[in-house]
Order: sequence, then C-alpha cells, then structure tokens
Amino acid sequence: MRGWNYRYVGPADLKAAIRPGSGGCRIGSAADFDSWVAERSAAELVEPFTFVVGADGVLRLAPRRSEHVACAGGRSVLSAGEISFTREAGRWVVGDVSNHSTGYCPDVNSWPSVAQALDCVGLARPSGFTHEVVFRRCPGCQEHNIVRESDFVCVFCGSELPEKWNVDLLIESGGS
Repeated sequence: MRGWNYRYVGPADLKAAIRPGSGGCRIGSAADFDSWVAERSAAELVEPFTFVVGADGVLRLAPRRSEHVACAGGRSVLSAGEISFTREAGRWVVGDVSNHSTGYCPDVNSWPSVAQALDCVGLARPSGFTHEVVFRRCPGCQEHNIVRESDFVCVFCGSELPEKWNVDLLIESGGS
C-alpha cells in the first residue's frame, strides 16, 4: 500500500544545504536494523530518532536533531516523524512514533506506510502513531500550523483552518 508522496515544504535553505550521501541510514531489513542499532550508543538510544519512509517504502533513520529533508536525501516521502526504540523480551520494538515533521507536514493518514516499512524490518510496533500531529496551511496567510486540541484556528492570523489536510498545494490540486 503506497500513500501520498509528501514533498518538502519547509525552508528552502535547509534543502539547499543537503549534500550527496547525507541521507539517513536505509533500513530495509532486520539485518540492516541490527547493524544500525549495534552502532548506536546507550545515550543515543534514549532519545527518539528522525525517520522518513521514502517513496520506495523503505525506512530511513537519522539522529533526532537531523532535518527530515536531509534524512530523505531531499526527496519526497510517504511519511516522516520521530521514532524511539525500546528493548522488550530481549528484542527491539518501536516505543513511540509520531508524524512530527515540520518540513514535510505529513497527514496522520500516512501511518499505513510507516507500519508497512516497520513490518518489513520485523519490528513490533503500535497500531498507529503514538502521538499524532495535525498540520494545516492557513488559507489566509499561507503559514503552516500545528493544530492543537482540535482548535482549527491559525496561530499567525486567526483565520479558520480547514478540517482536511491541505499543506501542499501541488498534492491538494492532484499533482505529484
């Protein structure tokens, strides 16, 4: 199951700063994850990581303070956010996972792509995002907003925000 390809909608200078080979670590199998996690320090594993699911459906991981657009190598994604891992019964599992990426602003409906990527790696996971972030673009001032407590009002200009995801005008109009 493939979802929308979310284009990067964040600051242009962050995308322009990407260098070839600076993308996140590609995690396409259980062996890939085992190798990746073995290279992490205990201090790193306490914090969440930046993740994207590329347009190819493969999970990519980077340190938490990495930009999602860098993790994705500047390309479109099926989802993006933050993810943490914990040990349960001697194996790694997904602890928390969100769609919190202000560079891609993926809809909460991007979860199936995340679930499929995690299933391909063999990681036990929750049934959905443990923290859902609702993004909307203000039709008045065009700023990107995070909707809190179902208050669909722009924090920048006070305009009403739409109920339906509308961050990327190209996707909204049927482009890719």
